[in-house]
Amino acid sequence: MSKVTWTIFGIALVVVGGLWTFQGLGYVGGSAMSGQEEWAIIGPAVAGIGVAMVIVATRPRR
Repeated sequence: MSKVTWTIFGIALVVVGGLWTFQGLGYVGGSAMSGQEEWAIIGPAVAGIGVAMVIVATRPRR
C-alpha cells in the first residue's frame, strides 16, 4: 500500500476510534454503543493504531 493510503486509513481509524470512545463514555447518543464501557476501552486502542499508522506512513525513509 502507498503512503497516502496508509495515512488516509490511519486518519479514518483515529476518527472512528474517537467516535467509539465518546459513544462509550455516553457523550454521543443514538447508538447501541452509547454508554457501554467496553467501547470506551476499544475506541482509544483503535485510535492509537491509527496514530501509529500515520506516524509510520509519514516518517521519512532512509
